[in-house]
Amino acid sequence: QVQLVESGGGLVQAGGSLRLSCAASGSIFSIGPMGWYRQAPGKQRDLVARITRGGDTYYADSVKGRFTISRDNAKNSAYLQVNSLKPEDTGVYYCNVDVVTTGGHIVSPWGQGTQVTVSS
Repeated sequence: QVQLVESGGGLVQAGGSLRLSCAASGSIFSIGPMGWYRQAPGKQRDLVARITRGGDTYYADSVKGRFTISRDNAKNSAYLQVNSLKPEDTGVYYCNVDVVTTGGHIVSPWGQGTQVTVSS
């Protein structure tokens, strides 16, 4: 079993910054791509950024130049530095990772989410 825990959300003014963290634990053999998703109120959950184990990154157009995804493979963790926040960045941010378990299974768990609220 694999668990994800996100942290780092909060209430910030427009233009502010936050650093979101995602830590994976449990029966982990290896972790592949790690991603951050955002779900705004009343909307679907959308991919914001994704990083491969080797460090290749993808960003949604709406966050390019403002958000930076990174990971620490030794700590089974991913991070999302969010800068120049806008009110439209408000939402619950979820972490999702692809994991090979010690039992040889491939799972893709989600964390519980961390709320980011940006005031204008």
